[in-house]
Amino acid sequence: MTSLRTLGSSDLEVFPLSLGGNVFGWTADEDTSFAVLDAYAAAGGNFIDTADSYSAWIEGNKGGESETIIGKWVKARGNRADVVIATKVSQHPEYQGLSAANIKAAADASLRRLDTDYIDLYYTHFDKPEVPVEEIIGALDELVKAGKVRHIAASNISPERLQASLDFSDREGLARYVALQPHYNLVSRDTYEGPLQDLAAKEGLSAVPYFSLASGFLTGKYRPGVKVDSARAGSAAKYADSERGQKVLTALDEVATAHDAPVATVALAWLAAQPTITAPIASARTVDQLPALLAVADLKLTQEEVARLTEASA
Repeated sequence: MTSLRTLGSSDLEVFPLSLGGNVFGWTADEDTSFAVLDAYAAAGGNFIDTADSYSAWIEGNKGGESETIIGKWVKARGNRADVVIATKVSQHPEYQGLSAANIKAAADASLRRLDTDYIDLYYTHFDKPEVPVEEIIGALDELVKAGKVRHIAASNISPERLQASLDFSDREGLARYVALQPHYNLVSRDTYEGPLQDLAAKEGLSAVPYFSLASGFLTGKYRPGVKVDSARAGSAAKYADSERGQKVLTALDEVATAHDAPVATVALAWLAAQPTITAPIASARTVDQLPALLAVADLKLTQEEVARLTEASA
């Protein structure tokens, strides 16, 4: 049985791979989403990541489709107490921003779609610097005190705003961020490494990175001259055509061969080996894509292998 990991200073115990819910209601319909969720749970997975805006970018969708599917699945399986559900606020078309009123209204809307009384981990999806951190933290604290949210977290936030938020929480004795969701992977390191990662380490925050596989590029299926039928093919192709992307793929191939492991597993294992990282996020639009992701829970790279990948991605 894979050991669960404690998320920051919270009492949340999570599986070392967070299942991304961005594909639910987008590239995975409800039945397929249920199958992926079932397979993830059967493997011991308990940490599901979504957002109120998923997947508003699809024509005909209005946002909240992913939350709705997750809510239906949890109700059908009767397993609410066994899963840690993380969702986010600020980007839903009808609930834009981080004003106190919007945060509270968006949380209530998410609770309805998820068909639950509480959200385990509630992220500010994209920081809004025009809103004082005092207003944001104050609203989040009210949700925690009301029992609607267990713990709070931040995504896409500057080190300065994150520090100001933590300082305010400490000064006023209010709910405090326990986790951070940065954009971070082998071909996007400067989006987290440096001041933000240092701050997370100093303040005891767990990092739960998104785009862990760089829109699928780090699965190894996107190579120069290879056409892949995927909604993310355009995003992944830009990495495949770069010199850095080629160096990373070569190093991934070497380490993957040494472990007889999928390239995706190795890419996630490099992330998992980095300071502050508790559980990379990765999504699967089919059950067949899941085993390579789940395998990160059991793959431990050597220091030399981590260094080889770090050098290749520099």
